[in-house]
Amino acid sequence: MHAGSPLCYRLPVTGTTDMNHVALNTHEIQHDPPMLCYFAYGSNMSTPRLLNRVGSAVAVAVACLPAHALRFHKRGRDGSAKCDAFYTGQDHDEVHGVVFRIAAVEKPCLDECEGLGNGYDVKTVTVRGKHGTNYRVFTYCATRIDTRLRPFHWYREHVLRGAIEHGLQDAYIAAIRGIESLADPQQHQHERELAIYPD
Repeated sequence: MHAGSPLCYRLPVTGTTDMNHVALNTHEIQHDPPMLCYFAYGSNMSTPRLLNRVGSAVAVAVACLPAHALRFHKRGRDGSAKCDAFYTGQDHDEVHGVVFRIAAVEKPCLDECEGLGNGYDVKTVTVRGKHGTNYRVFTYCATRIDTRLRPFHWYREHVLRGAIEHGLQDAYIAAIRGIESLADPQQHQHERELAIYPD
């Protein structure tokens, strides 16, 4: 088991109890082997993209992370911008995304894909799903920020497709679509990234 990574539970609507002390009850999602709850808000909202990285991933719920804002300012390993759930402390700010459950044994693979320790750190947060259901999840937040950067077209496309796939709010989708993006100078990379989509 990975220290600090929450098992995949739904929390009671009235609380945000520490996941290490949640008793068995009707709100618990039990799995064998152990599963973790992961909150995707960037390119990994796209199920085909996430499945290419973590074959066990299954969408659980659409949710939002309060007091954070979506920013395309994380410096990626390719020099372009990637998404960040940026803490603002403002109650009106929300990052929308998708709660997935993944096999605990596959988290190291996801960590590697995300560049854990190389621009992203893991953060445990509580996200709010529809109907008031709370989920204790892990997610990735940027540690290397450069507001001058722009995402490549293919990266923004992953984020946009994921938002549309999971039915995020129209205004939120429009905001993603409005993000300025750049052509990847490595055309083969652009083609490879988007080859996972049948259209």
